[in-house]
Amino acid sequence: MNQTRVDPSNKIYINDFGLINALGSHLDEISRNLFAGSQQGFVARDDILPDGSIIYVAQVQAELPSVEQYPIHFHSRNNQLALQAYQQIAATVGLLKQKYGEQRIGVILGTSTSGIAQGEWAMASKQQNGAFPAQYDYRVQEMSNVAEFVGLVAGLSGINMTISTACSSSAKTFISAGELMAAGIIDAAIVGGVDSLCAMTVNGFKALESTSKGICKPSSVNRDGINIGEAAALAVISREKSDLCFIAGGESSDAHHMSAPHPEGRGAIEAMQQALDKAKLHSEDIGYINLHGTATPKNDAMEAIAVAQLFPHQPYVSSSKACIGHTLGAAGATEIAFCCLVLQQQKLAPHVWDNLPDPTLPPLNWVTIDEQCQHKIDYCLSNSFAFGGNNVSLIVGLEHA
Repeated sequence: MNQTRVDPSNKIYINDFGLINALGSHLDEISRNLFAGSQQGFVARDDILPDGSIIYVAQVQAELPSVEQYPIHFHSRNNQLALQAYQQIAATVGLLKQKYGEQRIGVILGTSTSGIAQGEWAMASKQQNGAFPAQYDYRVQEMSNVAEFVGLVAGLSGINMTISTACSSSAKTFISAGELMAAGIIDAAIVGGVDSLCAMTVNGFKALESTSKGICKPSSVNRDGINIGEAAALAVISREKSDLCFIAGGESSDAHHMSAPHPEGRGAIEAMQQALDKAKLHSEDIGYINLHGTATPKNDAMEAIAVAQLFPHQPYVSSSKACIGHTLGAAGATEIAFCCLVLQQQKLAPHVWDNLPDPTLPPLNWVTIDEQCQHKIDYCLSNSFAFGGNNVSLIVGLEHA
């Protein structure tokens, strides 16, 4: 094991996080359902695809807080999800505002859909009635909308930015915020991502022949594609000491193909290795990996090759996509939060599938629902791989590791 760790004076801590997704609307509920391998949030919808056929999506079931008190261009389901997650971290943000001031806390969020669902509704209304509804404002679907909204709700006046790199969006927010902190531009940040269900995304992945006929089966020999999900995941990071650390992140852009990953996992390996190098860790220090694990044939194949090559000691691995769907711009931050739950509770998030691994792929150490940690887990790695070969790997760990 490598005994050289990150300089304590440069550590970035995860002070708090708030979640909502198909597993629930608050941390206790989500944690309980995650470790139980629940698939309660998947629903069959016949109103998304033009031909009325059934498609499964992972949908938030909870009643969401109202955003009616905010300006009209913030009225969207995306911002309702964001508000639900923000309310869980509001007290921590308030304490940091008192210490640093409203200008020294950044808001760096990821999204890929923003308020496009509201645009779809408005366009349908225009086609039927000849005009857009009076309560529709096109600004609701701008990529910057969700970060601006969270900044408004939090009462922050500093850096406010949105990252939109498809499925790696919210993972990149941790790295960008860390760089801003290292440069002395901010002292703390709200990071994460939000994406809500919309027909454009589901139909887009359907057109790519990437959607599953049922509920997805990551890494199974029977895998046939993804299920789109919706979620919000917000975290507060700063140099204020807590029990969880954002250790390091690695980024690569292999640009192999617009929608397909490099078949040998070249970009994935580069991102994971870069994260390990920045963290000054060896591969065997990683106890658990949350895979990108989309259940598409090409993604799962290349990720298995990359993980097996870089982590021969076979850490525990699982994908969360069969529990929450693919939450796109919210996926990276959601799954880092799941890694934080693994570290805090020393429990393993199970890999939910049909237990039929693809025999053509390298074997990995899949977590079963009843499996317990055999050794203490100090560090977790989470992968987020996106269109265009945009790859991000993040490492989180316990403060005393």
